[in-house]
Amino acid sequence: MIDLRSDTVTKPDQMMRAAMAAAEVGDDVFGEDPTVSLLQNTIADRLQKEAALFVPSGVMCNQIALRVHTSPGDEVLLDAGSHIANYESGAAAALAGVQLKQIQSERGHPSVQAFNEGIRAGFYWEPRPRLICLENTHNKAGGVVYPLDEIEKIADLARDADLGMHLDGARLWNASIATGIPEAEYARHFDSVSVCMSKGLGAPVGSVLAGTDEFIQKAHRFRKMYGGGMRQAGILAAAALYALENNYTGLATDHEHAQSLAAVIGALETFSLRPGGVDTNIVIFDVIDGRSATEILEDLKEVGVLMVPFGPTTIRATTHRDVSSEDIRSASDLLRKLYDS
Repeated sequence: MIDLRSDTVTKPDQMMRAAMAAAEVGDDVFGEDPTVSLLQNTIADRLQKEAALFVPSGVMCNQIALRVHTSPGDEVLLDAGSHIANYESGAAAALAGVQLKQIQSERGHPSVQAFNEGIRAGFYWEPRPRLICLENTHNKAGGVVYPLDEIEKIADLARDADLGMHLDGARLWNASIATGIPEAEYARHFDSVSVCMSKGLGAPVGSVLAGTDEFIQKAHRFRKMYGGGMRQAGILAAAALYALENNYTGLATDHEHAQSLAAVIGALETFSLRPGGVDTNIVIFDVIDGRSATEILEDLKEVGVLMVPFGPTTIRATTHRDVSSEDIRSASDLLRKLYDS
């Protein structure tokens, strides 16, 4: 089976498993796991932040950040297609007590003008705008890289309006590989940044939240409150460290595979690629021959290719380190066989 559903389906290879087995561990709730501490310090240095915190998931990273940055009744501005608004089970309302002001955009990156227009005037009967969240790369838009010049403008706006800035950087590694811009250059415009170790990098579990010392001290409490305090978590941190050191450059291959797959899909009359093309490792395309995404996905599953629906007639394919060049060629041949009229 060629699994293109997500870059979260990767499995640890034998060398990663060996690193996990050899990890020095301790009780991380007591702050005594040396491998977790090393991972946190490594990510903080990589993003040029004062401190970082290892948590089980990207959702927890984002939700802890919202809780630290805001108070109940506050408003968070973000793109309408963002992960926080669409794929986190309403946690912003349930856990932080905030409402999300969803800004419409073309490809997942609202302009500074759009955010400016979304900031309320400050009347007492209005929710208080408190935080702007950006996503880089943007999953629902198709792995789109947020332009750095737009980020800079939005960060200036946030400072002028006394708003915080949080980056959902679950696939920030992909943005950096695609553009050559270091992660720290993106991160410096944000008060907090989350990064995921279990997507393209291939670790089995975990994300890391970075920010100031004060921010991370507060985040520790909410991690515990949300059930994210782990004990001998160095086994997982070792996998994340191995992934960062050994799998990072392989993201470029994932991007090449996505481009190859997109070229095949775009040439088939059954489908239409989303405007703007493919920035990183996600290919989103529409079915335009009257069939549903579910029908197409069932056909593909029967011949050994897995993708996911992203709407009634929209499909997402995601390349990752467990998909080889041969897999991409095979998937391409099967797509042509099924849909080349």
